[in-house]
Order: sequence, then C-alpha cells, then structure tokens
Amino acid sequence: MYVLRRGSGAGGDAGMSTSEYAVGTIAACAFAAVLYKVVTSGPVAAALQAVVEKALNAKF
Repeated sequence: MYVLRRGSGAGGDAGMSTSEYAVGTIAACAFAAVLYKVVTSGPVAAALQAVVEKALNAKF
C-alpha cells in the first residue's frame, strides 16, 4: 500500500517560481526581437509581400 506523506521528498512544487517566470519572459522577449529582425529584413519582407500580393490577386 502506498501512503502519500506531506513534505516527503520530490514533487512538492508544481509551478514556476518568480525567477523562472523572469527568465522565461526574458527569453520570450529575446526570441521576439530576433524574429522581428528576421521578418523585417529585406529579402524576407520582399518574399512576404510577394506572397500577400499573389493571394490578393488570385482569380477565383
């Protein structure tokens, strides 16, 4: 028979602590900044614009 005891070993914390939220937020902001730089770069912006123009000019 298995008995669950409070405060006995692993599995006590189920969520993230404040410092983990801070690190996660900084990582998300860094990823967003890199993604913004990539999407607004010349070749990528031109490719996205071409895709949108092609979709808007599609004949049905």
